[in-house]
Amino acid sequence: MPVAPITGILRKRLWLDLSVALGLGVTAAYGFWYGVHLKTLQRQEEYYLRLERSRAQASE
Repeated sequence: MPVAPITGILRKRLWLDLSVALGLGVTAAYGFWYGVHLKTLQRQEEYYLRLERSRAQASE
């Protein structure tokens, strides 16, 4: 019993796997950037602004 070649199936599956992986990776990256990273930066900037204001007020 000969075994049928599976190169076509693997090739099609490879493109599907790559497409799904890249799509999910880009989606996760955007979610992290806008959901976590920018909010953290905003909190950090607000903290440093408050710190600068309190130092300016204390020096007056």
